[in-house]
Amino acid sequence: MDKKILEKFDDQNAFIKVSAPSPVGGSDKAALNRKGNQKFNEGDIEGARRIFMTTGYSDGLSRVGDFYKSKDRLLEALRMFWMAHDKNKIEPLIEKLAFSLQDMLYSDDVAEKKDAVPENEQEVKND
Repeated sequence: MDKKILEKFDDQNAFIKVSAPSPVGGSDKAALNRKGNQKFNEGDIEGARRIFMTTGYSDGLSRVGDFYKSKDRLLEALRMFWMAHDKNKIEPLIEKLAFSLQDMLYSDDVAEKKDAVPENEQEVKND
């Protein structure tokens, strides 16, 4: 595989990190989840994401994933769905990402083959 393909991804968010169970419990967790919901509703998606990741609030994580997906931030969406254990959203997204990766690999192969053809053998188009 060509390393150029992997350079297209943001190193910080390219891979899924599975975290340990939430260190927060009981009423503190409920209060944080309410605060996360408030931040999400106010449009502070990143603030809400941090809270939901800390508490492990699956509904909140799934909503953040939906937001990322709507902004075409598919790897980040997948990470949120994975942490939320939302299989109904994980599987179609993995399929979509696999097709995207396949297209990227195919387009890079086509470009490499085109570059490998000597200039005198390349087709000349008349406009």
